[in-house]
Amino acid sequence: MDTETTPLPLKTNPFRYDGHAGPFAIADAPTRIDDLYQDEEEYERMLRGLTQEMNALQEKMFAHNRYGMVVIFQAMDAAGKDSTIQHVFSGVNPLGLRVHSFKRPSEQELDHDFMWRNLVSLPQRGMIGIFNRSYYEEVLVVKVHPDLLSQTQRLPEELLEKPEKLWKHRYRDIRNLEKYLHRNGFPVVKFFLNVSKKEQAERLIERIENPTKNWKFDDQDVVERGFWKEYMQAYEDAINETATERTPWFVIPADDKKNMRLIVAKILVEELKALKMDFPKVNKRQRQTLEDLVQVIKAQ
Repeated sequence: MDTETTPLPLKTNPFRYDGHAGPFAIADAPTRIDDLYQDEEEYERMLRGLTQEMNALQEKMFAHNRYGMVVIFQAMDAAGKDSTIQHVFSGVNPLGLRVHSFKRPSEQELDHDFMWRNLVSLPQRGMIGIFNRSYYEEVLVVKVHPDLLSQTQRLPEELLEKPEKLWKHRYRDIRNLEKYLHRNGFPVVKFFLNVSKKEQAERLIERIENPTKNWKFDDQDVVERGFWKEYMQAYEDAINETATERTPWFVIPADDKKNMRLIVAKILVEELKALKMDFPKVNKRQRQTLEDLVQVIKAQ
């Protein structure tokens, strides 16, 4: 089996936004960059190297048992959230991962606050929790379709009287939650997979024309595409309001899925490396006990 890997020489700072460099403008964020790989074989070697490194770091996280990590993927439909999660984490021990995909809220979820369904899905220490969509939907989809606030979200009437105040409070609640998680050893890594409208159109058409991808197509995707401008403004607002030094957003060019996966994997490796963790060490007494057990095993 070929286990050869190739390092990915890439600086990830250009994709990081923490609010210090001025307001984020989505129109200035690229949806495509030059290929990071020369061919399919090199891409596979690069991704394999990153996933192997990520697996080793996650194993250390599990053994250390002091940190957990929340990884959030947000994007327009057909940007590649599912396939990115599949490929980037393919080499990581699934026992150390928990993947949650958040669709339209259920009746039970609507009977709780807007972040409840995500809070009950947070990872435990030693684990990486992956959110395919998240509480950010409540300042994205709901902001683009504000009628949802009164029609489905069951909010008290007085909270609906000043919508701008409501959004301001939601942004603040999200910032506070992510700050709280970070202070408790659960860093939050947030990705916005930035796909162009043209590329999205091609992928949606492929889902219709390719019988093996028909199951991926949802009529509602076409409806939501009609609100592209509103969604871009909502993403821009959300990133500007919730990006901080400790919980930045990573805005990833998504028109080329291979580039996107490599960048995401590289960032995750860097974020895991930044955690001060190590394998537990044993003292002299424990070491002697272990050595004695070796002799017992050999004698059996």
